[in-house]
Amino acid sequence: MILIIDDDPAIRTSLTYLLRHHGLEPVAVGSPDEALPYFRSGTPRLALMDMNFTRSTSGHEGLHLLRQAHIFMPSLPVILITAWGSIDLAVEGMRNGAFDFVTKPWDARLLLQRIDTALSLSVGARDATPGETRQFDSAGIIGRSPEMRELLATVERVAPSDAPVLILGENGTGKELIARAIHLNSRRAAAPFVEVNLGGIPASLFESEMFGHVKGAFTGAVASRKGRFETADGGTIFLDEIGDLDPASQVKMLRVLQQHTFQPLGDSRTRSADFRVVSATNADLTVRVADRSFREDLYYRINLITLRLPPLRERREDIPLLVRHFLKEGSRTHNIPAPEISSEAMTLLSRLPYPGNIRQLKNIVERAMLISGGGIIGADLFRQDAEAAATVGPDCAPVMEDTPATLADVEREAIRRALRQHNGNLSATALSLGITRQALYRKLEKFNLNR
Repeated sequence: MILIIDDDPAIRTSLTYLLRHHGLEPVAVGSPDEALPYFRSGTPRLALMDMNFTRSTSGHEGLHLLRQAHIFMPSLPVILITAWGSIDLAVEGMRNGAFDFVTKPWDARLLLQRIDTALSLSVGARDATPGETRQFDSAGIIGRSPEMRELLATVERVAPSDAPVLILGENGTGKELIARAIHLNSRRAAAPFVEVNLGGIPASLFESEMFGHVKGAFTGAVASRKGRFETADGGTIFLDEIGDLDPASQVKMLRVLQQHTFQPLGDSRTRSADFRVVSATNADLTVRVADRSFREDLYYRINLITLRLPPLRERREDIPLLVRHFLKEGSRTHNIPAPEISSEAMTLLSRLPYPGNIRQLKNIVERAMLISGGGIIGADLFRQDAEAAATVGPDCAPVMEDTPATLADVEREAIRRALRQHNGNLSATALSLGITRQALYRKLEKFNLNR
């Protein structure tokens, strides 16, 4: 199968006709999003790829898709389609692994000749399947839902490469565990895994934290200290909450990710480090790129592979597994017998909205476990949580409004009820919701809620 990727319907039609007439089997799509499933499945024998899919004609889209294609299918021959004015872009594509390029308007005979050459050279080439020779390490991730099985299959496929990965998901969904699974199943598994919460680093301390400093670089620098990138040398650096980076720090981050070099504060020497980058955010970076609050070049640098971690409400069949896991874990932590849980209690837990996701579920289960004193955990221990979620979503009965609530409505009402329940105490409210105080502050601002 030959995959044609071009946003112009006329070009797709023309190429489809040409390839069919030549005895080939073309499939034409109009965007990178439509192309990715084919690369994931490993079915194309060759790809004909346009370089521009937006009015900006920056070429970033084509280069980004080329890199993604070669993560899933390293030996796939890719022929780029570009205009005369974008020859430099095509050359950059060749540097990134493209087999060849053609310019518009193309010569049909020469195009078919180049396709035949590419196919003949790739005969017998097979993509290696990651994980064939070693057992996959799930890093303690729990889930048998179709969503989680698909996600873990993708993790297993991309982990052996050094491709930068961007993990998207709400707070409390387990993005750190996914990042750790990528590391444990990579060639860097024996090297450090360095986790960095970028949202917790003030802009004034960014360089010191990330690049390190030498003794005397600033007041209080009584000793030299390695930065996070140097600490991650040979391993993986996990950049959590990367969407919260301020503009100045984004520039510095882009530079080190491009060159893998940096200068510690107070040091005139440039140092280098070998690391793989995995990033995560709960923000919609495409929106932030559009409003220029997040750099487009940094966005493309960090998300060669994008993984979306589903919220708990989209994988409810995993809730019983998680509950039993948290009961066993709590038993070890608190040195008490693991209690049983009634079917009514499990049913109730499976219906809650969980704005705090897995983190909130763990908090609820552990609290009930301690209160129960080792006996059977009944549904009555979760009534408070159910009352906080009642009337605010289609999965939480009873629904008092005729119009189904949106996800934002569910989250807003859950926070409002938790605030009332804890008399405006933010620490207690955040704890009951299973989120951090910092995350709660952001949600209060987002929903314009007062204590």
